[in-house]
Amino acid sequence: MDRLHRISLLLGNESVNKLKQSVVMVVGCGAVGSFAVEALARSGIGHIILIDFDVVEESNINRQLFALDSTRGVAKVDVAKQRIHDINPEIQVDIFNTFFDENTVLDIKPDFVIDAIDTVQSKIALYKWCFDNNVPFISSMGAARKTDITKIKIDKISRTTVCPLASKIRHIVRELKMKDFPVVYSVENATPQINGGREFGSMVTVTGTFGLMLAHFVIKNLIK
Repeated sequence: MDRLHRISLLLGNESVNKLKQSVVMVVGCGAVGSFAVEALARSGIGHIILIDFDVVEESNINRQLFALDSTRGVAKVDVAKQRIHDINPEIQVDIFNTFFDENTVLDIKPDFVIDAIDTVQSKIALYKWCFDNNVPFISSMGAARKTDITKIKIDKISRTTVCPLASKIRHIVRELKMKDFPVVYSVENATPQINGGREFGSMVTVTGTFGLMLAHFVIKNLIK
């Protein structure tokens, strides 16, 4: 039996072949993006494009799939590519070790894009790129300071509530007169942090759920 046997039993050979022929781009390979990438690779996506400028740090280990003691200091896209090929060496992987912004130039058009970026301006730049190139996408909103995975949802950005990041994005999207698009977000109020500091706390069960929901949405849309 091949590595995609179990998914073919559930979705059928035609759907599996569609996934093998699909190109998906993931921008951001951190807490949320790493789990999205993992799900895409294990589901048989044939061509994965990865964009991230960062390296693995020890503080990433609690929530990022690519963060291990052995990968500290290594570029996240390099770790991700090696892991994808360990899952399935037949997957074509293109990596861009760069920060995505309005100056980013790409000469490839994916079938779908997953936005797992933290920075607002980079998210907006990616949305513009997707709209300009007529590429469907789904975007992750804020997963930090959340603890209840049952409050995570998928909806259009125009219908989001509670999430401060979604509120900020919604306002900018409205100002720029962008079309509506799907997002993964949480309706849970932010949990107060026990230990203070400039950084927001986060846990793998929440960030991982965000990433898996992003990938699941893409997979279902590619095969329908």
